[in-house]
Amino acid sequence: MRLDQPTNSSVRLPEDAALREIAEGIKSETGERFFSSLVRHLALVLNCQYAFVSELSKDRLRFRTRAVWGRGQFLENFDFLVAGTPCEAVLNGHTSYHPERLCQLFPEDKALATWAVQSYCGVPLVDLSDHVVGHLAILDDKPMLDGPRGITILRILAARAYAEIERLRAEAAIREDEERLASILASAMDAIITFDASRTIELFNGAAEKIFRCPAVNAMGRTLDPFLTDEFRDAINESIRAADSGGTGGFVWAPGGLGGRRADGEEFTVEATISQAGVRGRRLYTLILRDVEERRRAEDALRQLSLQNEYLREEIKATHNFGAIVGHSRALAEVLDKARLVASTDSSVLILGETGTGKELIARAIHSSSPRKGHPLIKVNCAAVPTGLIESELFGHEKGAFTGAVERRIGRFELANGGTIFLDEIGEVPAEMQVKLLRVLQEREFERLGGRETIRVDVRLITATNRDLRRAVADGAFREDLYYRLSVFPLRVPPLRERPEDIPLLVHYFVNRHAARIGRRISRVPKTVMERLVAYRWPGNVRELENVIERAVVLSPGADLEVPGEALLAPVERANERGRKHQGNEPQQERASSVHSPADDSLTLEEIERRHIVEILKRTGWKIAGDDGAARLLKVNPSTLRSRIKKLGIWRSSSNIS
Repeated sequence: MRLDQPTNSSVRLPEDAALREIAEGIKSETGERFFSSLVRHLALVLNCQYAFVSELSKDRLRFRTRAVWGRGQFLENFDFLVAGTPCEAVLNGHTSYHPERLCQLFPEDKALATWAVQSYCGVPLVDLSDHVVGHLAILDDKPMLDGPRGITILRILAARAYAEIERLRAEAAIREDEERLASILASAMDAIITFDASRTIELFNGAAEKIFRCPAVNAMGRTLDPFLTDEFRDAINESIRAADSGGTGGFVWAPGGLGGRRADGEEFTVEATISQAGVRGRRLYTLILRDVEERRRAEDALRQLSLQNEYLREEIKATHNFGAIVGHSRALAEVLDKARLVASTDSSVLILGETGTGKELIARAIHSSSPRKGHPLIKVNCAAVPTGLIESELFGHEKGAFTGAVERRIGRFELANGGTIFLDEIGEVPAEMQVKLLRVLQEREFERLGGRETIRVDVRLITATNRDLRRAVADGAFREDLYYRLSVFPLRVPPLRERPEDIPLLVHYFVNRHAARIGRRISRVPKTVMERLVAYRWPGNVRELENVIERAVVLSPGADLEVPGEALLAPVERANERGRKHQGNEPQQERASSVHSPADDSLTLEEIERRHIVEILKRTGWKIAGDDGAARLLKVNPSTLRSRIKKLGIWRSSSNIS
């Protein structure tokens, strides 16, 4: 009977003859050709319409065919779920036989209906530990009422199919190992050279090419000797003799005694190891070496980069304070808790607070904790943008939109797309811009100035102000509908006078920050100085505190922080005392403003410092250096005092200041 011709269902070969027929057809095939030949011969000899061999997935939930024969031709391989198919029992380790009504027994298996089959017989492919790795199956469009056809044949061929699958897996594993090894050798930082007993090179990796300045093609098949100094060659010979006589065959050489030689003749110091391995009856030796000086240079560079990285991290943290907001007061903790709560949403946030309280820092903290943190935070100070340019600043403009618009400009809202835009001093936005800002919040779209294209954006808005927006709404200076859009989640940042327990932390933070920047070594803040700083009401809040500390750091020559001049904060402190006498029934806003009611008490700290320095200069006859100079009285370096005199705008003609 010819296998390439259809067989009559009534004609069945004896099992021995059928097995010989199939074995003869597949004996010279391997790999995928083996599986194709197997299912073809199996279907033709056993006189059935379909036959396939499969492999079980690692999760054991699916199987994928290696070859499929159906109705006289090879079919495309398929991947199928195990559950609900006649293959499920087989892939659980059992021989499965269904002589008829297959589609009714497994209605969820759509492939059966497509193939229009009635009967099925399958056997598992098992390994030596009885774990199922796949299966071999035959199907027919006629019932198998005379019993499972060739069950013995299926079992024998299943064993042969398993052996071929294992062979292919082993070959694939070997290829992966070889590719992995080749990749490792190629990417190794150390030079790796393999050679035989005559020192003929058989492997020369990329690092060896670089170290010896020689392409592998020029080194392979040639002797290793040109790359060795005499001492290095003697050491290798000694190692080979030791290995041949039963020694370990591996030595580690410390730097300083051995030298390699590059292709251009330059000698360099190396440290190396050598080992021996038997490969197909041959002895091969592997030399792994590195350029000691190159390694030292790389280590020095890495150390320097590490120091720079650490320094930059600290500087960024100290400068921007992204990681934490300094303070542990209850008032600040409540604000931070609310900020964390709103950060995960897209709600608009209105940050309220006096000048210098850290509103921008809160905005950055909200953005950094939000899902938008991977996108930009764009900041606009509305008070710093001229009224005529604020629309262009926020929404951009087209070329020729106005005089001087020589090119298209992208606005801040467009730059912030996907991220957050922070509008500081929102109370300063003019009325005509408030309407356009409201539209962006409502519609999430705008047009550039002078343009017609509607631009849609996805932006989270955070605003801040030190103004009373409710009063501005009542006065008609701010749109009521815009106010309600902005203040979905209002956050009030408390002034420094409401959290005095945070002042010592802030003082130490600013001292460390500015001392490191300026080059001072200040290790202590005297108790009397700290008490004065805590007692002061800080109308300029954290910003004013930082300025005072920076000035004090500049003027402190020793390890103690010195606030220069005993009268530096005294006028304000006296005003504080007067203010505290009337605090019982006064509103908080009135108490805050009473600090500066006297004319002398309205002076800034810089003006107080200027007057104090002029007074000392007049006392010393404008002499700066020396034992009787102003620098000695002020306890500062003369060059520092000269710098402060220049910065404060003090001249000799100022001596008439009273």
